[in-house]
Amino acid sequence: MELSILGKKLSTHFSACLHLIKPLENTYQSLLLAMSSCDLCGSSCQHYRQLCDHCYHDLPLFNQDIIQGDLLNWPSINKDLPKVVFDQLICLAPHCAPFDGWLHQFKYLSRFELAQLFAHLLADKLNELLMAGYMEKPQLMIAVPLHISRLQHRGYNQAHLIATKLAQRLATKYALKYEPQLVTRSKATVTQVGKTGRQRRKNLQAAFTVNNTKSLPDHVMLIDDVVTTGATASEISTLLKRHGVKHVTLVTLTLAMRR
Repeated sequence: MELSILGKKLSTHFSACLHLIKPLENTYQSLLLAMSSCDLCGSSCQHYRQLCDHCYHDLPLFNQDIIQGDLLNWPSINKDLPKVVFDQLICLAPHCAPFDGWLHQFKYLSRFELAQLFAHLLADKLNELLMAGYMEKPQLMIAVPLHISRLQHRGYNQAHLIATKLAQRLATKYALKYEPQLVTRSKATVTQVGKTGRQRRKNLQAAFTVNNTKSLPDHVMLIDDVVTTGATASEISTLLKRHGVKHVTLVTLTLAMRR
């Protein structure tokens, strides 16, 4: 009986502590913003860390309303990405400044703090698209995986770093689960850089494995940093659909348009 009363008191005390922690967390985030400066102009930041509001409005973002949140609705893009298997392509911007520079620094110069900025930008855009009805809510999120040999050489998977931060921003509101080990890269392929779409597709055949096929949902969101031909995402989408997934939404920061 005494233990039961003690348990209730501890539970009440813990709940009170949580109410205190939340304002402290908000204050901490506000302090981080106040101390951060824009990566592009050096001004103070308001909403995004490393990006001020003025520079945000100067970003070369795709107009999502015109394409209804899906770049595959743009005829020239659709023609440029033949034989894709994923059903929707959500992308922030073409692969140009400042995104190309940021991604190079993130991928090759270990600027891991940019993952927070990328995730924040993507989360805000996905929120807009979901609210506008341009996309259905996915039940699961995965990231394009690296083969273990490439991961050991580089030390990290940039798509996983973005997805981890993105999941933190979306999990509470949308109950979206991130499963980093659902799809693994079981075949060590040569680099895709410089290859044509056909060469990329051939290079990626049987390159991925789904590790749990028992409870795959209808709608999966796939995260990558940049899409060029869509071959990697299509190979993963083919594998997912073979195991019962009905809809795959590819979400990337940039599109390296060839035209």
